[in-house]
Amino acid sequence: MRIKFANIAAVLLLALAATFFMSGFASANPKIRLAAAQNPDTMMPEASATKAKQILAQMLDAMGGQAYMHVREMQCSGRLSHFGHNNDLTSYLEFKDYWRYPDKNRTDYGKKGNIIDLFNGKEGWTMDHDGVSEEPADRVDEFTDQLAKDPEHLLRYRLKEEGMVYRYGGTDLIDLKPVDWVELVDRAERTYRIAVQRDNHLMVRFAVITRDSVSRERTEEVTSYANYHALDGVQTALQVARTREGRRIFQAFYDTCTYTPNLATDFFTKAALEQRFQEVGSKADKKKAAKAKQE
Repeated sequence: MRIKFANIAAVLLLALAATFFMSGFASANPKIRLAAAQNPDTMMPEASATKAKQILAQMLDAMGGQAYMHVREMQCSGRLSHFGHNNDLTSYLEFKDYWRYPDKNRTDYGKKGNIIDLFNGKEGWTMDHDGVSEEPADRVDEFTDQLAKDPEHLLRYRLKEEGMVYRYGGTDLIDLKPVDWVELVDRAERTYRIAVQRDNHLMVRFAVITRDSVSRERTEEVTSYANYHALDGVQTALQVARTREGRRIFQAFYDTCTYTPNLATDFFTKAALEQRFQEVGSKADKKKAAKAKQE
């Protein structure tokens, strides 16, 4: 009888030791912890939406809270790389990017800032060596489409939009760090996936999945964020890169950003570009532009 009880005790001790071992092993291995995390596929829709909103609330608070949500203007400068269809580098230049939210954007390219793209809602103008002209209609449409998919626009202006569906997307590892995925789907059936790093609650990935209205072909754009710094009370990623269907589109390295640039009232107007052309355009460019106007 004593032998039988001794065998039972030995089995219990082994089971207890195994439990402690696995617990310690899991705590030291992020993949084990993630595997044991809540499965989003088994969650009820209400619970999934609640968890997604909780993660987003933590992220917005980490990004700066009210300081982030109440940003109205932004000015950043840095270097911008664009890539072609074969992932070849097509341009690498200095740039300045200006925003007046929600829908005004101006980008000055080059050291002199003598090439400019400006969008103001559903209007747009460009400035180059030929002077100031209207942006082509397809470029304005492209800006409007990108605005609808922009994470800053989504997080500041669209979270309470009617018909927006929230889902918890589960856990993952990005750059060897645990993240939680949050998914949102709008009335246009665009899917937004946000990866929030667990340790600091900052956004490290933003994916947008759309389908062509006719062919139903799927397209995914993924934006990566890194090298965060607190600037004017707002956590700002100074390295941003975007891919479309795995192909690189651009990569930006910001040197400085401010959220209190005090831009002129008319900064996002055609008149502002015409004034800028007078300041930075060469004599030959100005003569050429003047002749084109007369014609």
